[in-house]
Amino acid sequence: MSNLGKKRLEAVLAVATYAVGSGCATAAPTPGVELPKQLILTASDIIMYTRVWKIYFEEDLSSQGLLEMLVELGLVTVAATGTAYVVGKASTAILKEITSWTGPLGWGVLAAISGSITGLFGATWALYCDYIYSQRESQTA
Repeated sequence: MSNLGKKRLEAVLAVATYAVGSGCATAAPTPGVELPKQLILTASDIIMYTRVWKIYFEEDLSSQGLLEMLVELGLVTVAATGTAYVVGKASTAILKEITSWTGPLGWGVLAAISGSITGLFGATWALYCDYIYSQRESQTA
């Protein structure tokens, strides 16, 4: 397997791990403490982004560099998406409070939604890192 192939596989496994972790953490019933949990899940998303970056480029990514790249990629447009992200996390917390009353079925649905969203953003980030890595490799060749 080529070096790029190994990086892709490692990135996919990392994103899948964070997506499953996010889904499991969201599904765990914690009545009344959803907003703090959403902050922790947001921090986990940031760690996922920096982990994928490190897989491809073997260097740490500063928070400022991450924000600039997310803006470039379109995952974050400074004010609008920042606000939408916070509203989305708050909405997830409220939805979680409501689904806590529905029992395991509601928890499973919420876990699937949360894990899918994390996986989608992680996959988009991994594709972006793959593109940058491929561009850099073609310039050095």
